[in-house]
Amino acid sequence: MTVPLPVFVALPLVTAFILPLCGDRYKRLATLLANAAVLALLVLAITTIGKSYSYQVGRWSIPLGINMVLDGLSSLLLITISVVSAASMLFSVRYMEQYTAKTKFLSLFMLMLTGMNGVVLSGDIFNLFVFLEIASIASYALVGFGCEHEQLEAAFKYAVLGSVASSLILFAIGLVYGNTGTLNMAYISQAIQTRGLNHGLTFALAMFIAGFGLKAALVPFHAWLPDAHPAAPAPVSAMLSGVLIKVLGIYAIARLLFNVFGVSDTVGWVMITLAVLSMVFGALLGIVQWDFKRLLAYSSISQIGYVALGIGMGCVLTAEGKLKWASMALLGGLLHLVNHAVYKALLFLASGSVQMATGTRRMNRMGGLAAKMPFTRLTCTIASASIAGIPPFSGFWSKLILAIAAIGAGYYWIAGIIVLVSVCTLIMYLKVQRYVFLGELPDNLRQCKENKGTMLVAMGVLALLCITMGALVLVPSLKSSLLDPAVQVLIDRFEYSARLLAGAN
Repeated sequence: MTVPLPVFVALPLVTAFILPLCGDRYKRLATLLANAAVLALLVLAITTIGKSYSYQVGRWSIPLGINMVLDGLSSLLLITISVVSAASMLFSVRYMEQYTAKTKFLSLFMLMLTGMNGVVLSGDIFNLFVFLEIASIASYALVGFGCEHEQLEAAFKYAVLGSVASSLILFAIGLVYGNTGTLNMAYISQAIQTRGLNHGLTFALAMFIAGFGLKAALVPFHAWLPDAHPAAPAPVSAMLSGVLIKVLGIYAIARLLFNVFGVSDTVGWVMITLAVLSMVFGALLGIVQWDFKRLLAYSSISQIGYVALGIGMGCVLTAEGKLKWASMALLGGLLHLVNHAVYKALLFLASGSVQMATGTRRMNRMGGLAAKMPFTRLTCTIASASIAGIPPFSGFWSKLILAIAAIGAGYYWIAGIIVLVSVCTLIMYLKVQRYVFLGELPDNLRQCKENKGTMLVAMGVLALLCITMGALVLVPSLKSSLLDPAVQVLIDRFEYSARLLAGAN
């Protein structure tokens, strides 16, 4: 079945406009509609596995018209977005009852989903920017949804820095258009292959890396994230860390580097430098945090560094002609993107469950919750083991592949950093286990109890994925249908533009 690609944008967008009509009086109906829409998107995303085609919106041919492109990379991202959004939406059924205006939350959530799906499928850089802004503006509002001082301050800071990132990206788009005469990625790629990179395009690429790096919260562009993630409601934090920073940041960088501008040693080493800084500083700053969600936020900065490292190594090794190790580096980076989306979403949902039961995020005010919240403790432990890279959980396999790629390419120091940061991550999450779930239960928490219903179902599904996702690399059929096509899209580089231009002519 070939799914018309605009459905991935139209379905959540239409749902977002329908939901406010329900009002608070019919919020159960609104919740049901939102969950049904997200589930439908998940089913549709699964049908894209193994598919590759483009869709011309309004039947206008490129480069004049708008086109949406599905390939192995966009299919992998669509599935990842859908899985995390389905779990987050299910978790929010009960969790968001503590907030007013639930239908407005659901509408903003669907708008954010619209933007992310649009970014992944967009075939031209201006519409990528439009969808990026839809997702960004919705996320600004969701971070400040609680309307308390902390939420509003974090949302304002996020909006200001996000606007800086958007400005950089928009200026870069203007430079690209001025130097190539087109906004379609395939035609831009063709122009660069024909005429090469001039100073204007090089400067545009630098602004793209800075702008999308800020969206991805790579160090030193990370200042907004440690405030935004803790302040947001737990389902929103799960979406921000699980998929938003990857789609609006890492995916866009990877697509532009490999399929539009072309790879180079210099850009690859810039990405590796940003990745290593993010990995190290995120892990070290996370260890010293006592706010549960702030610790997870710094951990997100560290973990997004692994994904950027895979992209950076893939860029350098492709430029050097070492395609075997480049493919492995990209495989590790993309697998870590998927893994981190699942286990970090689970960790934020677990932190939301703990906060809802205890009324605090301060780990030094908790302790002994394993007896009161055994299921939350179990799922949090599974996610912690996965993010720390303990076998056989999912995070182990992506880190192992990245380390093997680094060693195979002769970058032993990168492999050492991967191991060192994994140890720091393990220390970070042992701290969570020690101060949140173990030890003596404080007197003021003796009445707290496990949350029930859809919150547990959402966490249980993600925990099961953390255990079983190693099959993505261990089962050849899964690897060849999900991961290999995504890696091949990046390794083939200009095949992206060649295929689209052949279809247009």
